[in-house]
Amino acid sequence: MNKNKWWYVYVLQNRNNRWYIGSTNNYKKRISTHNQGKNKATKPYLPWKLIYLEVSVNREDARAREKYLKSGMGRRYLKNRMKFFFASL
Repeated sequence: MNKNKWWYVYVLQNRNNRWYIGSTNNYKKRISTHNQGKNKATKPYLPWKLIYLEVSVNREDARAREKYLKSGMGRRYLKNRMKFFFASL
């Protein structure tokens, strides 16, 4: 296992409270790419801010977690996990 190669699952939110969930091995660069309008799925909804981040030790686990968080149960998990964040909105 290469500890220098972390994979991240991230949740972005825009000013209209729309979410985008993704995974990457360089989350700072990826968020910058989203906010520069270089991603078709997120370009119409700029700007984005990071509201949640998880770390995995390999790509496969990160992709599986991303898929779960995009599901109905995963979104419920996020809302429950971040209930104090959402209460402050």
